Amino acid sequence: MRKPLLSLVAALAVTACVTTPMGPAEPPPPPPADAPVSIPANIIAAVDNPLRPEVDTRRDADRLPAQVLAFAGVRSGAKVADLIPGTGYFTRILSKAVGPRGHVYAYVPDELTKLANREPAVNAIAADPAYKNVSVVLNLLPNFGAPEKLDLVFTAQNYHDMHTPLMGRPDMAVVNRKVFQSLKPGGVYLVLDHSAQPGSGLRDAEKLHRIDPETVKAEVTAAGFVFEGESRVLRDAADKRNVSVFDPSIRGKTDQFIYKFRKPAGAR
Repeated sequence: MRKPLLSLVAALAVTACVTTPMGPAEPPPPPPADAPVSIPANIIAAVDNPLRPEVDTRRDADRLPAQVLAFAGVRSGAKVADLIPGTGYFTRILSKAVGPRGHVYAYVPDELTKLANREPAVNAIAADPAYKNVSVVLNLLPNFGAPEKLDLVFTAQNYHDMHTPLMGRPDMAVVNRKVFQSLKPGGVYLVLDHSAQPGSGLRDAEKLHRIDPETVKAEVTAAGFVFEGESRVLRDAADKRNVSVFDPSIRGKTDQFIYKFRKPAGAR
């Protein structure tokens, strides 16, 4: 069962140095858990925002939005793109986290709106006076961009979809390069998605709505990004990664990776 990162306690293991005869190599220790992270006040306030709908807040225990956005480095005044925002779960939180001096561009692919044949759900958030700093951008995925340079491009549980007919299977080399160009030097590209089995590549993107994390890493770094690290707060070893994320046995409890990529400070 997932627990909020703030509740984790780091343990310090002390090993005595002794001389022992040569023998079989010991197996390597398991990787350490994420160290506790201090959640900034702007993110705490955004998650605690009383205007958030109950349908969103009841998902917080599984999605851990405060820990995710703290890892992304969301700060007051930031310019952010929420790439494929869906119903706006993260859009609302990002809006309050960046505050009135910041802005959130909810980028909705035209490929998706044409398929759904209805206006994006996030339009209602942008029209709400409580979220004046949210704008909806409608455009084709290969044309990704915003009216100004961004501090963060954020996409949650959607990267795999960009490899499926749902989004028209755009050239991801082009999409990731556009994301790179849209960011300020030093800007962050945060990708959160349902993990597929190691070595599976894109095999499960359409049917299981999962993607091999190493495939994402390879594609994004090919666009010029530097891989900065992973948060494991949404990892779940109980998920065998062999069924659809919508299967009742696993829905809401999938193993998810959170990868943070950065545009080099000297890049244009």
